[in-house]
Amino acid sequence: MENNITHINKYCLEHSNQESDLLKEIREYTYKTEEAAMMITGPIVANFLKNIIRLKNVKTILEIGMFTGYSAIAMAEALPDDGIIHTCERMETHVKTARIFFNKYVNSHKLTIHEGEALESIENFSINSFDLIFIDADKINYINYYKKSMTLLKSGGIIVLDNMLWSGEVLNLDSPESKVLNDLNKIIQNDDRNYNLLLPIRDGVMMCIKK
Repeated sequence: MENNITHINKYCLEHSNQESDLLKEIREYTYKTEEAAMMITGPIVANFLKNIIRLKNVKTILEIGMFTGYSAIAMAEALPDDGIIHTCERMETHVKTARIFFNKYVNSHKLTIHEGEALESIENFSINSFDLIFIDADKINYINYYKKSMTLLKSGGIIVLDNMLWSGEVLNLDSPESKVLNDLNKIIQNDDRNYNLLLPIRDGVMMCIKK
């Protein structure tokens, strides 16, 4: 079964829009240098985000959890020239890495990094500021990120949360992260402010459209 999943993922990658050269460089660098390289968003989720941006004519994005910058640049590639991404990252080493790649990106003016604790950074934004919010940071704070994001998101805007199945551990609840994510899935399911869909894409992607 595992081999079938691997082959299907490969098949999906081969039949989707391909990475830009810069995104490929970031991904390859991340897998060579980062112990937790699996944290990178990757092409499938990146394409999912890019198509949301194109469909919804998104111009303002908040990213909570930047890592090495792959998802931020992927989303920036789909934004119009006057679009903006505010991306939050607490790890100094990841900020330094991302800045290197941001400086290589021809439209780096679309990208603004907020270094430090994301919960503190997002307090500086106004309500109803963003068309799209992508959450892919420390799982323990996911509930807090979601609750704050719902106030920052415009009506009709979209929140995308990555890793919402936590390698299937949301069924077993054997870790603090899996318990938080399971609780958040229940919170979202019962939140009548949005239309939500949990997809088994990669490690689980939750999509919420604010009413």
